[in-house]
Amino acid sequence: MRKIFKFLFNDNPILIFTLGLCSVLAITTTFEKSYIMGIIILIVLILCNIITSIIKKIVKEEIRIPVYIIIIATIITIIQIFISRYSPNLYKAFGIYLPLLTVNCVLLGSCLSYASSHSIKDSFLNALKNGLGYLVVISIIGFLRELLGSGKITIMNDISLLTGYRFIIDVFNNDILPNKIFLTSGGAFILLGLVMGIIRKLNRGDN
Repeated sequence: MRKIFKFLFNDNPILIFTLGLCSVLAITTTFEKSYIMGIIILIVLILCNIITSIIKKIVKEEIRIPVYIIIIATIITIIQIFISRYSPNLYKAFGIYLPLLTVNCVLLGSCLSYASSHSIKDSFLNALKNGLGYLVVISIIGFLRELLGSGKITIMNDISLLTGYRFIIDVFNNDILPNKIFLTSGGAFILLGLVMGIIRKLNRGDN
């Protein structure tokens, strides 16, 4: 358990380096959108790292950034086409934040700082570690924001056309909670700060 914890949260791009916060703060109003965005980041990160590692010897230093951006943009465009075709509701829910992943610091930074100088295997493992860490954290934030802000947990809704299922759990509705503040950007910052503090405290306790 301790090894899994360290694998996910040591050098976590969100908790440690505070990278990729745009999507974390913008689209985590439901648990569904959060974990799907995390899965997208994981897929793109793995593919980009592998491709970058493969072509690293033929890409000159002065053109690395535009080449890597083109790779990221191509993969994200393919994902956009797939989502718009099979889950238009999810595509609309993501809005501008899906194409903005092209310049996401987690994706571009991983290509520049790691995959461009490491083997395919190491690049894959690094992408897997960072991607899973991102997925877990963004899912936690989305789960808490929706639970506290809407009193619900949306497992499947926007992707129901793709899966054939709709699964939303009503948890509570009283005078105290849900509170809409947790669905605002301010509420997202509060929850992110609390999660960061708790994880870092637990992480120090393991060392």
